[in-house]
Amino acid sequence: MGVLAHVDSENFDCSTHLKYLTSRVVMKYRGGSVKTTACLTFLFLFLLVTLSTLRNSTKHPDGSPASSDSTGSQKQRASVIYEITDVRTVSGHIEAITCNSSNLDYDLCTIGSQTLLDPTTATFFAVGSTSSALVKTRPYPRKRDKRALSDVREITLSSSPPDSTCGVTHASPALVFSTGGYTGNFFHDFNDGLIPLFITVNSLFPDHDVVLVISDFEDWWAQKYKDLLPHFTRHRIVNMEREISNHCFPSAIVGLIKHGHMKMDPPKTLVDFSAFLEQVYKPVDSTLTQKVKSTRPRLVLVNRRGDVGRLILNLEQVKNAAMDVGFEVLTFEPNRENSLAESFRLIHGSHAMMGVHGAGLTHLLFLRPGSVLLQVVPISTDWLSQTYFEDPAREIGLEYINYKITANESSLSKIYGPDDLVVKDPEAYTRGDFSKMKIYLKTQNVEIDLVRFQRYLEEAYGKAKILFDKEG
Repeated sequence: MGVLAHVDSENFDCSTHLKYLTSRVVMKYRGGSVKTTACLTFLFLFLLVTLSTLRNSTKHPDGSPASSDSTGSQKQRASVIYEITDVRTVSGHIEAITCNSSNLDYDLCTIGSQTLLDPTTATFFAVGSTSSALVKTRPYPRKRDKRALSDVREITLSSSPPDSTCGVTHASPALVFSTGGYTGNFFHDFNDGLIPLFITVNSLFPDHDVVLVISDFEDWWAQKYKDLLPHFTRHRIVNMEREISNHCFPSAIVGLIKHGHMKMDPPKTLVDFSAFLEQVYKPVDSTLTQKVKSTRPRLVLVNRRGDVGRLILNLEQVKNAAMDVGFEVLTFEPNRENSLAESFRLIHGSHAMMGVHGAGLTHLLFLRPGSVLLQVVPISTDWLSQTYFEDPAREIGLEYINYKITANESSLSKIYGPDDLVVKDPEAYTRGDFSKMKIYLKTQNVEIDLVRFQRYLEEAYGKAKILFDKEG
């Protein structure tokens, strides 16, 4: 295994192919020679991996800035360009299973020749290969998170001859990924699923001529995102959990590309993703019950329920305070059963959204530019709140307001006392150990100081009123 495998230059000249390839869609396998496919794969993924590596070279695994003591390891990581697991020349043709493992979040593997899927063993075979490459991967873009990967099925890529033949033959390449891991949490559904899927499809298959092959498939997931999925592919989705027949593809990509937490790098950005959601759900919206006309700006108050932590303990008082400043207030309690079309209708038609840091704020992607997002930030969630919700909100043109609670507003003060290290200095308490964050994410609740909060509500109302007035 080498950083870059040797290819016979006498029989393989990339420069000769480039003039032809510039007029072709990137990663378009069907109808091209194996030489063309391999050349284009190397060139495209070289650029992709180099950019991804440089982007992540100044960050810790949790996404925070790297300190000086990590510089050496980061430089070493940046030196990995593209790792070839197996490349062989056979009778003038190139057969390869390639894997890029340099990114901090994901691995991206490619079979650049005819591929046979045996769904019973979750194995993808490079058909006709005479080599003996074997790769195991879990196609979920949190590759350093052992807890997440424990719920992700392992996929095998093999260049050994398969024992059986094709049952179903596809004319389009496969894109393989998992809906295991943290799927079911609305934030992770987007951060680790739909946004990486949007990036990958638009980067590698811009014509959407690709077959989605999904492992750890759940019926509820397909039902919840039924309106979105047809916009990623023109073909029927292959559910690996239910298939018993072998499927053959001209090639396969295993894994999804991720640019960071709730992040998307150009040429496509979160603005494009937000517009994509509007494109999908605006037509659906028109078939639903008409919005109730309001004489006041509408605020969606995102409420967390159950033993999940970060509850607003004085919710009714907060709701009344928001009404007193002029809002019409609707309480929204997200759950797995929520219709995404109905959620879109509610939030897209509102002028402001408010809630404590948590997965429900991912619905900010449904807000229109000029709408307000007011995030209540509990103790020790500053970085998470900014990275997951503040930065994306600002990127898509929302008016963002940050309400950072004081120690007196946290339930932890009553549990541990205001002078305890847990409350007084969370950074010293956690010391970079994310497992200790459970206290702040699962145990901590919030009782908002209504006097202090009044100014923030008034600011939110003022900004929301501007959008409301524009609507006439």
